[in-house]
Amino acid sequence: MLNAFLLALQFLTRIPAPVPFQASPRQLGQSVLFYPLIGLLIGLILTVIDSSLDNAAPFLKAAIILAAWVFISGGLHLDGLADCADAWVGGTGDRAKTLAIMKDPAAGAVAVIVLIIVLILKWSALATLFSQPHSAFLLWLPVTGRSAVLALMLTAPYIRKYGLGEQLTQNLPRNAAWIILGFVSLITVWQLGWQPVLGALMVLTLIRWTAISRLGGMTGDVYGASVELIEMTLLVALALYV
Repeated sequence: MLNAFLLALQFLTRIPAPVPFQASPRQLGQSVLFYPLIGLLIGLILTVIDSSLDNAAPFLKAAIILAAWVFISGGLHLDGLADCADAWVGGTGDRAKTLAIMKDPAAGAVAVIVLIIVLILKWSALATLFSQPHSAFLLWLPVTGRSAVLALMLTAPYIRKYGLGEQLTQNLPRNAAWIILGFVSLITVWQLGWQPVLGALMVLTLIRWTAISRLGGMTGDVYGASVELIEMTLLVALALYV
């Protein structure tokens, strides 16, 4: 299981994690089980940074935390969000065209606009939360975002053939994944409250419905977009209900 953890760490973060072995399909599937744990590790790093910036102004602290958040993940999920934004507009409802645009590494105007909106909302919500006494929400938000990927893998088909995503979903230990997802869901409600979680669940349901309606299922870009949108939803909801 250590190898599966290292695979997840290498894939989801920029944290150095040498993988001196050829990953088997079984290990790739098991690595998905560690996505919430990788989120917890990211949350721990952000919490430590937060604690070290006690005297910083809320807006500055929010900017530093957000920059660290993006850097740790290497912008992986933002890239997926950008691809989805371009594809949903440029694809004009055509499945093949939408999938082709998702594969294009270039970012169009729509992608840039969406990324700016999402980052501004996250920064504004962080600044709001930092302007008053706050709980350790940073510890749990990345966990929930990466658990969204687990939920989508369990409830919707993956449509691209012969890629990494197909190996991950086909070899995912589903019973263990459901147990982990249930545990994370309960802890999330306890840590963040039911209003933010309800909002995140509605957004995740919309993402799933839209992807299935437009594409017939999930892609890696949709998984990445879901992480960013769930984190943004939770942050904004927390800022509204503090």
